[in-house]
Amino acid sequence: MKFIHTADWQLGMTRHFLSGEAQPRFSGARLDAVRRIGELAVEEGCEFVLVCGDVFESNQIDRQVLVRALDAMASTPQVTFYLLPGNHDPLDAASIYRSNTFTLNKPDNVAVLDESGSISVAERIELVAAPWMSKRPLRDLVDESCANLEPSSALRIVAGHGALDSRSPDADNPALITLARLEERIEAEELHYVALGDRHSTTNEGTSGRVWYSGAPEPTDYDEIDPGNVLVIELEPGKIEVRAHRVGTWTFKRHESHLASDADIDALEDWLASLADKERTIVKLSAIGQISVAQRARLDRLLEMQTDLLAAFEPWERRTDLVVIPDDADFEALGLSGFAHEALCDLRDAASSGDDQEALAARDGLALLHRLSGTAQ
Repeated sequence: MKFIHTADWQLGMTRHFLSGEAQPRFSGARLDAVRRIGELAVEEGCEFVLVCGDVFESNQIDRQVLVRALDAMASTPQVTFYLLPGNHDPLDAASIYRSNTFTLNKPDNVAVLDESGSISVAERIELVAAPWMSKRPLRDLVDESCANLEPSSALRIVAGHGALDSRSPDADNPALITLARLEERIEAEELHYVALGDRHSTTNEGTSGRVWYSGAPEPTDYDEIDPGNVLVIELEPGKIEVRAHRVGTWTFKRHESHLASDADIDALEDWLASLADKERTIVKLSAIGQISVAQRARLDRLLEMQTDLLAAFEPWERRTDLVVIPDDADFEALGLSGFAHEALCDLRDAASSGDDQEALAARDGLALLHRLSGTAQ
């Protein structure tokens, strides 16, 4: 028996650093991933797709996103999608799963796991669901869903969402999922696979090889270790095979650049040029070091060009410490006279006065003079 384990689609997600047409492309890629998951399920001969929470970014997403998501799942009618409400889209009074739009547009191959406990989904195959009914549960929902399981010869797959107690620094959180209890149930053959959502990085938990976070099918942030995957699970009594399949198309990258010379700027330029699929790449840059005014002008021009090419280009402010040191050669190369030369002298004096806001603004002004004069390399 094969199925696909996925989670954290968070359809309708927005990112503050995406502007212009980048945000629609980001949103479109998440919907495209849903179609690819259905197509992969058909190719692999999977019986169903299990989505373990946070299918939607919230219960208040745009109607168009919801309708298009349901249409994407309907495009592979031979595959059933089981949707588990998570902390982003809990089954509360305002639940998106109870909205008229969802009810009227839900295709026959989409089912919501809206009750805690076991349901039969095929011959000798059971799903043990642990849906979120609110954003802040006060108990281990997964353990509760398994509490009253009767002895069975069926293969049992848990669908859960949330943080494991083995990972969380908040030991007092009553909603943490108890890993040791899951491993005990696996050892006793009460459970055969635990499919989890919430962690966006594909992760094998515990020692049994049967407790997994699938990760998000499209990356959502810089801290994710191995996002962009879904898991194809092949399960039979006494045997399991877990294979990760890449479906994501976006990339988040952090880069630290130490700058002290033109060669260092060359290296940064080469790294940026090496990035593939720039329109789906988001970069956060840390710049550290000391450069001249002319080098700062060159750097500004490089970063301006990359801002136009990349989906988003952000300064990594907490890790940035770039000092501009005015150099005599910077000013001689300008060849300014009259009023412009007087302004240059004023900026030079201000730039050398320390590291206060006025000095920083003066250094920015000197870099701009280089760019406007056409002497920046």
